[in-house]
Amino acid sequence: MDNRFSGPVIVFHEFSLPEKGIPTGYAAFIDAYALPCPFPAIKMAIGMKHTIVKKNGWHMLTPRHQPENSLKGHLGFALKYEGVDLCVLKKLFEVLDPDEIRKMIQESITGSYSRRIWFLYEWLMGTRLDLDDVQRGNYVHVLDPLKQLAVTGEKSKRHRVVNNLPGTPEFCPLIRRTEELDAFIAMNLKEKALLISSNIPKDVVVRAAAFLILKDSQASFTIENETPPHARIMRWGDAIREAGKTSISKDELVRLQNIVIGNSRFVKIGYRDSSGFIGEHERDTGLPIVEHISAKSENIDSLMEGLVAYSKKVTHQIDPVCAAAAIAFGFVYIHPFVDGNGRVHRYLIHHILAEHGYNPPGMIFPISSSMLHRMAEYGAVLRGHSQAILPFIQWEPTKDHNVRVLNDTIDYYRYFDATEHALFLYRCVKETIEHQIPEEAQFLVRYDTFRKTVQEGIEMPDTTVSLLYNFLSQNGGKLSKRAQEKEFQALSQAQIDTIELLYARLFIA
Repeated sequence: MDNRFSGPVIVFHEFSLPEKGIPTGYAAFIDAYALPCPFPAIKMAIGMKHTIVKKNGWHMLTPRHQPENSLKGHLGFALKYEGVDLCVLKKLFEVLDPDEIRKMIQESITGSYSRRIWFLYEWLMGTRLDLDDVQRGNYVHVLDPLKQLAVTGEKSKRHRVVNNLPGTPEFCPLIRRTEELDAFIAMNLKEKALLISSNIPKDVVVRAAAFLILKDSQASFTIENETPPHARIMRWGDAIREAGKTSISKDELVRLQNIVIGNSRFVKIGYRDSSGFIGEHERDTGLPIVEHISAKSENIDSLMEGLVAYSKKVTHQIDPVCAAAAIAFGFVYIHPFVDGNGRVHRYLIHHILAEHGYNPPGMIFPISSSMLHRMAEYGAVLRGHSQAILPFIQWEPTKDHNVRVLNDTIDYYRYFDATEHALFLYRCVKETIEHQIPEEAQFLVRYDTFRKTVQEGIEMPDTTVSLLYNFLSQNGGKLSKRAQEKEFQALSQAQIDTIELLYARLFIA
């Protein structure tokens, strides 16, 4: 019996259990060893009744699932029922005596859980335990692909495991399989997008693509509360158009930042060499009001090299929407630039989807537009991880009203649960495919009908038809008295009535 682990409770830290239970697995480790890391999104416990309960962020199993109340017992339980949590494991391994781990593994070195723990210890800590290579036993996967998204992987002969982790020790967010995520993946939205585009006339696809890119570029600036000149919006739209053609690298990311910033006289281009945070300043004192603290500047090179390696490793190996979520949100949490991070973060989504052939031919997803429609959810997803790690980041304000981080924080940006990020992005992709792309195409077809029908009855240039449409759309399909008396005084009342009926049939009915 190990007295470090908690007994039955109804309230565990700030979390209320659905009923009395014994926190188990990763939650038990965080509590027993006071680990400086967030609790998992789904926490495990053993209930007092013989009924499985899933409620309030808890997954409570029955007494027959109770593991041995020891380091080995809880580690085996965590891997079996929760999967791999790299951040918790890293913090746990940092406080354990390596000899304690070595002895635990040595006791059952051919066991599958022992070999996975052994591999993960050496992979995370970058050091070898004093153990001989295992000589027998079937190869087992480090990640259970039924629980978490994984790559094909490579064999580690020393441990007789298949390393199917999607990243490297420098950067490796993980994604849990959930019913909702599996349902999204099964929808095969990529094929649905291609099918939708095949039913749209080619000339309409070309025009819709141009409108959607401009709309997406504008939305990306709007999300950042910026109203740049039209030329800058167009320039960023041109960059989005090229997404998927140039591999992610430091040089490519800096090039994109340059396009985003435009005039760089007052902004450092390239990776920052100072601290950074997202938030506000107190009006009177200027002290930081912190919502998110960016990775320390001295960690940026390692983290970004890891992110680039992750992007190469997961290409065509894991679901592209999930890959885009892990990479793009990982980038924005690192926040490698002084400015431009948000737009480059959304560009990375474009890039990965395009790289996987996810876009209809000749078209880029207006993903920023969908994210703009879901700003409350977008903000909640971003804050979810930022607020979870903030209690473990020690910082102090600087004289220039920035922050100085005082402890080692790199693991909070390397290893995070990207499940909610993947679900959010899938909702945006689904909305784009089912609504934004077809609705833009349908609008263009209807507008063409409107323009041609008006011009068949009245000699009117395209620009005047466009102005006529704008007046009608701004006034519920009716031409205002002012427009009738000024811009369109040449129209008879009968012609106005006919045009209003045409507009109603095409755009209101």
